[in-house]
Order: sequence, then C-alpha cells, then structure tokens
Amino acid sequence: MAIRIIRTDNDPILRKVSKEVTAFDKKLDVLVEDMIETMHHADGVGLAAPQIGVLKRVIVFDLYDEDGPMALINPRIVDQSGLQMEEEGCLSLPGRHGMVKRPLSVTVQFEDLDGETYEIEGEDLMARILCHEIDHLDGILYIDKQVVLEDKAE
Repeated sequence: MAIRIIRTDNDPILRKVSKEVTAFDKKLDVLVEDMIETMHHADGVGLAAPQIGVLKRVIVFDLYDEDGPMALINPRIVDQSGLQMEEEGCLSLPGRHGMVKRPLSVTVQFEDLDGETYEIEGEDLMARILCHEIDHLDGILYIDKQVVLEDKAE
C-alpha cells in the first residue's frame, strides 16, 4: 500500500470523465488499497480515483463506523429523494468550503472488487459523500454546484 499524491486546484485531470472499470484484477485491488490509505492519511471521508490521477470509475469512503471503509467500482445513482443543503469541502480543494444542495437519500448501484453488482442506500452524510465522489468521476467539483448565499447585512 502507498499514499498517493492528491491532485488539487486547477489540475486538468479533475475535470475529465473517468472510464468504466472492466478488469477486476490485482491492479484494481492495489488501487483501492492505496486510495483508502491516502484518504485516511488526509483525514478524508471519501476519495475518487481522479483525485489521485487515475481516470477510472472507482470511489472509496469511510464513515469511521463499524462498517469500515468501502470501495465502489463503476458506481451510479439509480434513485434519489429529498433535499439537504450542507457545507462541503474537498481534499482536492484544501482550505475551501461551500454550501451544496444534494439529495437527502440516494441508492447507488456498483460493483465490488470481484465484479459482483450490488446496491447501497445512503442518507444524510453518506448520501452527500456518495454524490460528491461520483461527481468527481464525471469531472464535476462541488464548487460547480455551490450555492451562493446572499448576505443579509445592510
């Protein structure tokens, strides 16, 4: 396992669309292990492969609970409901935060490291993490969806 460099700010790879994973092999296992180690080292709750310079549809996340870290290969949102607006940050945009509207609940279809298909449901923080990381796979950053709040001070 290795800690990889997290791409930041204006790195053009962050704006590219990732390719679907078709090879479920040892190289994928190593990528996921490195992503989890990198995410933990950076004190993050989620990381997408493009953030470490790999244009593959792979995300990892960790709510730091009994379930531990998870890897989702080729994730896609198949259902969503509700609305939440919370502050988000991103390991690729260090020191920045912004308010973002996201679904309150999502269902995501994905493959595991063996290529088996599953669904996972997430609410609240988990829904926000899933949406945020899946956006990375399509070259979308949270700042593209950031809500600008009007200053009520006169």
